[in-house]
Amino acid sequence: MGLEVALELALKQDLALGKPLALGMAQALTAPPLPRMGPMKILFWGTPAYAVPSLDALVAAGHALVGVVSQPDRRRGRGKELLASPVKARALELGLPVFTPERIRRDGQCQAQLAALGADLSVVVAFGQILPPAVLDQPPLGCWNGHGSLLPRWRGAGPIQWCLLEGDAETGVGIMAMEAGLDTGPVLLERTRTIGLLENAAQLGERLSLLTAHLLVEALPLIAAAGPGPEAERLARLGVRPQASEGLTTARLLTKADLQIDWTQSALQIHRRVMGLYPNAQTSWAGKRLKLLATEPLVQRLANQLSPEAAELLRHDAAIQATCAAATQGAGDGRPGPEPGPETSPEPGTVLAVVKELGLVVASAGCPLLLRTAQLEGKGVVSGQALLQQLGAQLGDRLGPAPGEQR
Repeated sequence: MGLEVALELALKQDLALGKPLALGMAQALTAPPLPRMGPMKILFWGTPAYAVPSLDALVAAGHALVGVVSQPDRRRGRGKELLASPVKARALELGLPVFTPERIRRDGQCQAQLAALGADLSVVVAFGQILPPAVLDQPPLGCWNGHGSLLPRWRGAGPIQWCLLEGDAETGVGIMAMEAGLDTGPVLLERTRTIGLLENAAQLGERLSLLTAHLLVEALPLIAAAGPGPEAERLARLGVRPQASEGLTTARLLTKADLQIDWTQSALQIHRRVMGLYPNAQTSWAGKRLKLLATEPLVQRLANQLSPEAAELLRHDAAIQATCAAATQGAGDGRPGPEPGPETSPEPGTVLAVVKELGLVVASAGCPLLLRTAQLEGKGVVSGQALLQQLGAQLGDRLGPAPGEQR
């Protein structure tokens, strides 16, 4: 399926399901048709794979990409090979001029080169640097950012990871007029998406990247119709929504310490970390690093959101039911369970069951967690029976640091 067809189907699906539209989008769909817009000269800024569908969508829409700005090549992988960013690689495939400033704020020569391109507007999707005022002021139609959250929630570089880590029920994408601050500008278009319990950061990111591409293409006729002029007047003509002062959160950069699983948390908290940190959440097994890639919290109230196999296990396994029953009210709901002990629950991280063809059932602070897919240090990714064979786990074995070791 081509990108244009995928984006059109996504819009039709949203309308059929009654998805709410932002003010600017509602105006665009109910107002008289705009005159046919000629190609716009666009300077695109982006770095990761998330931004590639947006670049492709702008090209497919017939716009003139006068340049692409991306982060410099970085050394990646075990061999530390110098590799281009996904956006740069795609831009070169498309035959577009590419610029890779180390720090655009300090690179006056690159700023001058970009200004000479004569872009009508800049489009920014996950570029990875804050643009200085001198760059923001260059294009007559402004600089516009496709951001993967419902602003002002999760401003910053990791909104997809943090909405999963914090258990948000929904997220979305906004098209925002850029300011000198970090993701502080007013929002032109916005679309909301529900987050699935078993959806990881890569899967959610793929959905939101397509949505970002779709909304950018929708936004361009509105921006063009508003025309150039003083910024305040342009934005007033567009009817943008200033961000609320309430509900502001910042998606801080993750650290190595964030990647470590704490088995004294509830099953739901641990599962959220596995989904949000995908594919980097980790614990230890027999002294080696074990990456956790797919889990399910065996919590009764979440049964209708689990896989059929996990739901069946939850319904019929008496030991799992007993473990959940022993947990205090709220354990598994994101709040701490009881302190482990002989009268409450097994030691967190303890293997409670080895389920053939499915995975390991592991104790947490409350209800248990089903571990379905993992990667042991030096090994490949394995699931189900292959996981059980690789780990050789038995009842009573423990994941995580040995008693007395630092987590």
